Amino acid sequence: MATEFLKRCEVIEECYEFLLAYAGQGLPSDEGGQRGGQVRNFLQRAAEALTGLAESCRRAVCNSDPPPSEQYEDFYSMLERDARDSLAVIHIVLAQPFISSQLVDNLNASSHLRALLTDLFLIAEILRTPAKSMVISTDQE
Repeated sequence: MATEFLKRCEVIEECYEFLLAYAGQGLPSDEGGQRGGQVRNFLQRAAEALTGLAESCRRAVCNSDPPPSEQYEDFYSMLERDARDSLAVIHIVLAQPFISSQLVDNLNASSHLRALLTDLFLIAEILRTPAKSMVISTDQE
């Protein structure tokens, strides 16, 4: 069912939105303050959502109407790669003793994370749009 996959997408998107706000704060570290304490939580939740993301997407698409074609196979491979790369950059940030706004700003600029977000926006829109509404009418009045 698409619900699980779309929830994962939501967690990742919420994390990115939080990171954008955090990057603008100019904080030297994540110690102290409400926002500082939350950054690791958002990153950890996103890391959990990224683990198994491509397989979750595959299940969601396979249960959609109409059923997927073979063109989706390349997308799953790309999504797996983008999720793995994004997870690597998130893990390296989480490994730091302090997470500054500047570090998060660099994470936000990561092409890996941006590629992943674009993948998610694309496939989530496909899953949310009923197939019948995608049919273009050829009737002319």
